[in-house]
Amino acid sequence: MTISDLTAFAEKKYNIIEQFKWPDFPGFSVLCHPETGKWVALLMRQWNGDIGEEIECCDIKCSGDIPSRSYISSPLRMHSGKWTGILFNNDTEPEVVFALFDKAVKQGSPSGFKITLASDLPKKNSVYRDTEIPFSNSSYKPKSDQAPERIREMKHLYEYGRESFAARAKNFYTQAMFMSDYEDDFPWSGDFLCYFPTYHELTTNQLRGYFTWRTQIRKGVFQHIPTSAAYIYIYELLNGAGVDSPEKSIEKLKSFESGYIDSGLGDIKMRNNLQRWMFEYAVINNLPQEITLDLSEPEAVKRENALSVLKKPDNYRYEDVYDALVFLGGRKTGDSPVIKTYPDRGKMMFAQAWKSALSYKKEEKALFQQCFGKKTTRRWYPLANAVYYETRSRNCDYILNDCRYYRCKNGIWTVTSYEKQCFDRELLKGFLHEADALFRRYLKTGKYLKENPSAEWAIPFINAAIQCDKKSIEEAKKTKITISIADLEKIRTEAEDTRNSLIVEEDNEEFIDEQKEEISDLQNSVLLDNLHLKILNALVSGKDASDILESSHIMPSLAADHINEALYDEIGDTVVLCENNKLAIVEDYIEDIEHLIGGNK
Repeated sequence: MTISDLTAFAEKKYNIIEQFKWPDFPGFSVLCHPETGKWVALLMRQWNGDIGEEIECCDIKCSGDIPSRSYISSPLRMHSGKWTGILFNNDTEPEVVFALFDKAVKQGSPSGFKITLASDLPKKNSVYRDTEIPFSNSSYKPKSDQAPERIREMKHLYEYGRESFAARAKNFYTQAMFMSDYEDDFPWSGDFLCYFPTYHELTTNQLRGYFTWRTQIRKGVFQHIPTSAAYIYIYELLNGAGVDSPEKSIEKLKSFESGYIDSGLGDIKMRNNLQRWMFEYAVINNLPQEITLDLSEPEAVKRENALSVLKKPDNYRYEDVYDALVFLGGRKTGDSPVIKTYPDRGKMMFAQAWKSALSYKKEEKALFQQCFGKKTTRRWYPLANAVYYETRSRNCDYILNDCRYYRCKNGIWTVTSYEKQCFDRELLKGFLHEADALFRRYLKTGKYLKENPSAEWAIPFINAAIQCDKKSIEEAKKTKITISIADLEKIRTEAEDTRNSLIVEEDNEEFIDEQKEEISDLQNSVLLDNLHLKILNALVSGKDASDILESSHIMPSLAADHINEALYDEIGDTVVLCENNKLAIVEDYIEDIEHLIGGNK
């Protein structure tokens, strides 16, 4: 249930119209008793940026036997025992709220009756005087209407009778389409303050001033006008007045934001409404996904992109999976020495651990659902706080991304998405902390972390990622030989020429056999090229290899990985560490390394 359901009920049953009494506080309104004019309900709407939705609640003036419900509480604003607080959400029962409102109207009705004595009866000695009637030959002349013909015609289009918000919006739409191409030359003067402003609230001179201002806006000339009047221009574009497509409306709204609000001419508070309306307008008009995403709240888009990656990590690069984990699970993981020392390798292990952990279930809930909940569906009210008239009643779906879509059925909109308040961030943080702790021990880097007992469930999946890393290192050590037919032919020819040109004696043949055996042994071992050998020699000698790395344009982490892989068969462990982009030799292996590379210096 929403506030609009309550206002519709009040209007239909008691002919009570919602009143907005505070222009500076547009989220507050009241419903007044139809006889006494006193408040029976205070309505409150407030946008909550943290959860990305509008919170609706109200205080109803009734007391006595109040039912016990989760959405019923003590008054939220009216500090009196005569008031009751209501929170509108999916659990709010309309029949209960309507009953409370009926009770409020009944309790607020006057008791007894009132007799009013007439005070305007003629006195006994009253003297009647003549009043001049303005005939054509009289000196009295009423002021002629100075409105242009087009404005007079527009005013005649206004349908009086019901003054509901929907009726006002329809009147505005009809008049806006009629005046879509009108221009004037009568500068604005004075002030104007109104909530949900339309043409109907403007005087003739104000109308002319507004259309003159709009004429200049359409030419790209932005001038100041009272904020309430500027909102009329936004309402026109939302209703499609003066444009030939929804895309053109968005284009002009963006131009207004940059030329009017960003330049300092308009009230900065307009921006939040304008940006929200542009996004909602794009959805209900089924604009291309890239346009709507560009108009979406950036933080929400990043959050839902990260959810899409973590839900199906096999469809993305390991870097994307790691970035999504950091974005949703906390920034501390990005500062891990595992990532600083082994950037690519560390990111891959975190990503692999998450992929493995997706198979974990608790109480029939997979890990993704445990961390982020399920998609929920709730009512969605596009352009609810704008003067907008919907001319269509349609059924359609609009998919924004993998995590959020909108549906309209018989004119009623809903949105289905993952709700931020349902996220279990502590569960994800515990997983990342445990992974960081085990990876540090495995790679022997950084300060060891204390393991978290509550995250013991994650250990098998993290160990699986470590085993994957070990396997990838073993695969990388295997020598890959590429045989070129052309090179073999060349070698064969050169060998034949050499054989023919040499006089091989018995001693020479023995020497050649020894050289062949030595060359064969050398080919079966993993050798370092001159550059990496130079780096290793510098480190063994206690020197800084930064200059060599910088002049050769080699990343320290890549150089360390290459050297460690080349010497792993002989040493069986990591011999070069990379911390804060600095290379250092493991002192325990210096003597072994000198023995290995001593003959190659």
